[in-house]
Amino acid sequence: MTHPLTRLLAAALVGAGVAVAGLAVSNGLERFRLADRTVTVKGLAEKDVESDFATWTLVFRRGGNTFGEVQKALASDRDAVLAFLKARGFQDAEIEVRPLAVQDLFAREYGGGQQALRYQGTGQVMVKSARVAEVQGAALAVDPLIQAGVQLSAEGNGGPQFQLRGFNDVKAPLLSEATRNAREQAQKFAAEAGATLGPLKVANQGVISISGADGSEHDSAGSRVKRLRVVSTFVYELR
Repeated sequence: MTHPLTRLLAAALVGAGVAVAGLAVSNGLERFRLADRTVTVKGLAEKDVESDFATWTLVFRRGGNTFGEVQKALASDRDAVLAFLKARGFQDAEIEVRPLAVQDLFAREYGGGQQALRYQGTGQVMVKSARVAEVQGAALAVDPLIQAGVQLSAEGNGGPQFQLRGFNDVKAPLLSEATRNAREQAQKFAAEAGATLGPLKVANQGVISISGADGSEHDSAGSRVKRLRVVSTFVYELR
């Protein structure tokens, strides 16, 4: 027959286990080890950050039956694009003009003679600027170019691409916030468990992920605002 004192001790241990499990759920506890008296917690930090650099490629096309006709039309389109960008306040240092390209479709090895127009040409003007708001504003105001007959292509012209070049400037504060968040959870758990939070034993800062602020899982180059998120893991000693 089991001694009454043994049954009482077993019941007490079960009760303690249930209490710890409850604390784990309420505090977002990652792991609690009674054997070595440590607690593992995760710290979360998120922040929306404005991009600090933008690139925007304007691609325009022309077709015709004479080389000179296509080249002249492309040169006129290029001048119109440059005039538009200058009117929007962009400087020469922010504008890169690519060489015009004209292709003889009849010279193709297969199916060249079936083309309605013999020559097809493209031109590109790229904007590279730290003035992201101005770049986005210009991309939303290209109607005058279209009305002037400039045939903007969807290729490379889906809108500006935004970058966060100052990533390291926001990295440290984000990691500090995740560390502070984890320590607060660990301190709360220790207090509720009747223990004292000891020194940090293990730290894993994790990886900072970048996604679009619109909720997309991955970094969307078309998103001007980037969402930075980090989950760090820490192991504290309990006393």
